[in-house]
Amino acid sequence: MNVIELERLDATTVDRAGGKAAGLGELITAGERVPAGFCITTGAYERAREGSGEVPDDVRTEIIEAYRRLGGGAVAVRSSATAEDLPYASFAGQQDTYLNVDGEDALVEAVRKCWDSLWTERAVHYREHNGIDHDTVRMAVVVQRMVDAEVAGVLFTANPVTGSRSEMVVDAAPGLGTAVVDGSVTPDHYVLDSEPRADPEGCLTASQLAELYRTGQRIEQHFGAPQDAEWAIDSDGTLWLVQSRAVTTLFPLPGTDRPGPRVYLSASTVQGVLQPLTPMGMSVMKLAGAGMCELARIRVDRFDGPLGFVDIGGRLFVDLTSMVRSKVTRKDLADRMRVYGPQVPAAIGRVLADPRFAPRSGLPFRVRTVVTGALRFAAPATASILLTLARPEAGRARTYREGAELERQTTAPVDLTTMEERLRFVENAARVLRPFIRMVAPLWVGMAASYAPHRLLDGIAEDGEIATVLRGMPHNPTTEMNLALWTLASEAREHRELLADTPPAELAARYLGGTLPDIGLDSFLARYGRRAVAEIDVGVPRWADDPTPVFAAIAGYLRLTDPEQAPDRRFARAAADAEAKLEELVRRALPSRPVRARLARWCMGRARAVAGLRELPKFNWLHGLHEMRTQLLLVGEELTGKGLLERPEDIMFLTMREAYAAINGSDLRGRVEERRATYEREMRRRSVPNVLLSDGTDPETLITPEPGGEGVRTGMAAAPGTVTGPARVILDPADARVEPGEILVAPSTDPGWTPLFMTAGGLVTETGSPVSHGPTVAREYGIPAVIGIGDATRTIRTGQRITVNGSTGTVSLDEPAGAGAEAAS
Repeated sequence: MNVIELERLDATTVDRAGGKAAGLGELITAGERVPAGFCITTGAYERAREGSGEVPDDVRTEIIEAYRRLGGGAVAVRSSATAEDLPYASFAGQQDTYLNVDGEDALVEAVRKCWDSLWTERAVHYREHNGIDHDTVRMAVVVQRMVDAEVAGVLFTANPVTGSRSEMVVDAAPGLGTAVVDGSVTPDHYVLDSEPRADPEGCLTASQLAELYRTGQRIEQHFGAPQDAEWAIDSDGTLWLVQSRAVTTLFPLPGTDRPGPRVYLSASTVQGVLQPLTPMGMSVMKLAGAGMCELARIRVDRFDGPLGFVDIGGRLFVDLTSMVRSKVTRKDLADRMRVYGPQVPAAIGRVLADPRFAPRSGLPFRVRTVVTGALRFAAPATASILLTLARPEAGRARTYREGAELERQTTAPVDLTTMEERLRFVENAARVLRPFIRMVAPLWVGMAASYAPHRLLDGIAEDGEIATVLRGMPHNPTTEMNLALWTLASEAREHRELLADTPPAELAARYLGGTLPDIGLDSFLARYGRRAVAEIDVGVPRWADDPTPVFAAIAGYLRLTDPEQAPDRRFARAAADAEAKLEELVRRALPSRPVRARLARWCMGRARAVAGLRELPKFNWLHGLHEMRTQLLLVGEELTGKGLLERPEDIMFLTMREAYAAINGSDLRGRVEERRATYEREMRRRSVPNVLLSDGTDPETLITPEPGGEGVRTGMAAAPGTVTGPARVILDPADARVEPGEILVAPSTDPGWTPLFMTAGGLVTETGSPVSHGPTVAREYGIPAVIGIGDATRTIRTGQRITVNGSTGTVSLDEPAGAGAEAAS
């Protein structure tokens, strides 16, 4: 059968009817008013494709017969591809629609054109962007009686801009709705809450808006997700639905049952991690949170972790509701959030002004809990701080000893044999945090010493000058790693042609297969193989598992031809500039503020002595994550052998609680595949809210941006200096390269990105904070950096010349985005 009436379709017929037609069938089943029509199936499309694209005679006959049963006259002909209206890709406007098609020959020709539109340049690009295999997509076509519309438009059952699930949005214009959809008119815009109100100047009445609101409630309830519906109201005032699909761009809602409204701060984007954690990665983070609570003698479920740790879209968010509501802690809360990036203070300020978060009396924590924690940690922390202040080298030595102890306690015993033993190790290792916490106290000295000169030298030194003092900081394991990689690359120049011209993935495969010449990579990976992009996630491969990013960085280093741009020399210059700037600032301050000048010298000296250690606790903790990952994969391998998983790495799509169920015989393969699909969908998400409300609202979308100069984008200063050069837009550093002098433009950066900094002339990111890993390393290399340019990877193109001013926090686009630009890497 090549033609099926719409009322016979539902969600189970997507393969035959495509997403749009199946959605219309669901609307009819739900009792909604839908124009009569029929669907030409994907089978008919397949036959036409096999026969040079022409409509087969029997298909033509069935189309004409169905058209005659419909009564002939004007109809709408719309594509309905099997990849349309998916949970993660709507395909809105990607295929063609033909309206007011009248006559049998015209209808058949419109069907053929709809089939052809599956292969337009825009449709092909859209599928590739969303990771959809072209060979899996087939085309059905919907034919419906035309609605003689007096007014038409679109209805979103959630606000597509702010993300709020408590609002609906209607755009409407007189006549056909295509003018609204294709953007050829400026429609009347309505934001509806529980009491829809009409605009006297608009084209919809209050009763029509109320009917749209009620309709939106019904269809969202039927489909179980926010919907984007197209509608039309005819001359009799009758409302018709001509399409409904899921709103695919909304960020997921918080997975918590705590009473709302609530406000959450992203702990992931603050650390420069944009991608989601795997379920096992999130589970290990919650175990670590439980370990912190245990140290403070706070009882929590070890698998669920603290109530304040919330998984939203695979990202770790922290519940700030109690701090926002407390009269005590809400004071200056927005200002204190500046350390988390340029957008966060304004977003928190918006939340503080929201009457739903009106202040309440009391503290956001239990005094007894704070006192207990202080008694347990105050004495050793104070002793460590005093030691570091008096003798920085002794404080560093103690920190290194604690790091070694952390690695010792998180090393897997050699006698682990059963799956349960391996999971117990993971569970316990994730909660080993006492040495980690002991490492933090000396870092407070470095952080405080870094901030103090801003006040001590206020009016004498610019912030950018003080930031210069923090360049070339010693004792940073991430810096040491990148310099070690530079040394490796320098010593491997006899293999330059092989390493520079062979694809990094191929080099990695040859290395793992034992067929690559010895370049000293074994010793490098023995120390740094624990690192990766998004390395706080136990579920992602380490460099030891897949050294492709390492080979990509080596190739970039080998392209350096100017000896003065060698990373070791750049780092040495940065350190020398820092020491010189320190002395200059002190000399400048001595005549007018001699006491402050000497105190500033002391603070800046302490900062340079210990602040570089801020990366060390995480670096040591990564050893434990690498050990945990190894044991989890061994469990996954055994479960695969028992037929309970398809592949060993599937265990990363289970939680710890589920892993225990799996070793006891539960078959969770279906859950793994669902989780993997969700993870891959979230990996494609290009922006993540820094702050999120429990109804899905992103407060940043409610803030009116400050106007900047033409071609100038304003973010936050992250590393001082100014540089002009061609941009290199990179979304994934796995096998990417940055040519010497190019400016790296990225969604975010964590230590796994930093090998690319060694050849970069500057850095621009969409997220992060000045104290996150990327900007910290950029400062140490003397690379100008600006963070918080929200859509940098979309508005800047590879090859475009830009100027980065890391002192003022601005990025100037020196030429139009299209001029000489390549596609993003």
